[in-house]
Amino acid sequence: MKIENDSVVEFYYKLYETGQDLIEQSDDKMPMHYLHGHGNILAALESQIQGHEAGDSFTVNLAAKDAYGEYQSNMEQRVPIKHLAGQSKKWKKGMIAVVQTEQGRRQVTIVKAGKFMADVDFNHPFAGKDLTFEIDIESVREATAEEIAHGHVHAGGHCH
Repeated sequence: MKIENDSVVEFYYKLYETGQDLIEQSDDKMPMHYLHGHGNILAALESQIQGHEAGDSFTVNLAAKDAYGEYQSNMEQRVPIKHLAGQSKKWKKGMIAVVQTEQGRRQVTIVKAGKFMADVDFNHPFAGKDLTFEIDIESVREATAEEIAHGHVHAGGHCH
């Protein structure tokens, strides 16, 4: 089955900054999955996956503007430390945190952390980077009516 709108796609990936080292990859035992055509992954990546099928392996190169956008120098902001969510109790420069904003949860990078306030960068950590994805399509199936109505995949048939 070829990947088209309303397909559920399972895939493994490796992500490189183009010409550089590996920066992220999927778990070897658990593929990523998404509902194709519903804006659940980068639009430029989704368009390159369209038409492929289970068993396909291919490489996708995305310019920064087509991936996470160009780096914007005016995206720093000061926020209270208590508003940072993530893996740390003690924040340091370069760490990634999550902040709840009016537009929803956003990933931020710590620029400087004090006792009560932190300067954070709202650019995505991969902003300004040309990216290379190595994609291995594991499976493709038709989405259920419920998945299409909700706009995302239901793991094990349940909405989380």
